[in-house]
Amino acid sequence: METSETPPAPHARGPRRRALVTGASTGIGAAFADRLARDQYDLVLVARDAERLEALAKRLEARSGIQAEVEAADLVVASERARVEARLADWAPDLLVNNAGFGTVGPFAELDLDREVSEIELNVVALVRLSRAVLPRMVERGHGAVINVSSLAGESATAYNATYGATKAFVTSFSESLHEELRDSGVRVQALLPGFTRTEFQERAGVKVDRLPEFAWMSAEAVVDASLEALERGAAICVPGVQNRVLSVAQRWVPRGLRRRAIAALGRSAME
Repeated sequence: METSETPPAPHARGPRRRALVTGASTGIGAAFADRLARDQYDLVLVARDAERLEALAKRLEARSGIQAEVEAADLVVASERARVEARLADWAPDLLVNNAGFGTVGPFAELDLDREVSEIELNVVALVRLSRAVLPRMVERGHGAVINVSSLAGESATAYNATYGATKAFVTSFSESLHEELRDSGVRVQALLPGFTRTEFQERAGVKVDRLPEFAWMSAEAVVDASLEALERGAAICVPGVQNRVLSVAQRWVPRGLRRRAIAALGRSAME
């Protein structure tokens, strides 16, 4: 039985709790916002597109009766990122979902360097800084959770997607490390490793996905449901979907060089 000293699980129904979601305007971030609103969280929604965020906030408030605030910010820009960090430190949410990120596709030597650095700033630096902003208060009160959205792409070298894969490898390792550091604190950290998910991500990255079979895909809503179920179990890693879990396990048995070349072939195919 829960008492006043034992807070409910981060997504349990009951007294309204608070969550901040980055990259909340579309895709997995919007699906997190939708699910958390249904679970009676008050929300702060963070993304660059203020118009989309406002529309989402109004929809969630009208449907679920929660309070949804908008924090329009480009997390690559240090001053805007600092504003979100300050919000986290002051507001002290029960859950932080670090979802904001993007990918680039192509031979690294031909890609725009500034955009590659921005990718690292968003996928890695912003995630680290926001995690650091929220964790001290969570540890102090003895409960809370951080979900860092990584990717199966971080499990192996990803030629023609080199920067993205490397950033996600960092996110997974970083999240696992924090999970262990905080094991006895009451604070949980999860790395969420989705595979192909139906969002705007692939289109923005310039990835051609029409050759992929239907079974390879998951909805953003299914990814979020799996993540929150895994968080309740205290899992450090969540690989949503049977097909993704099979792939994650199977690739460990493939020699590293062969796996690297196979992924490179897929990368070339996605650009054709």
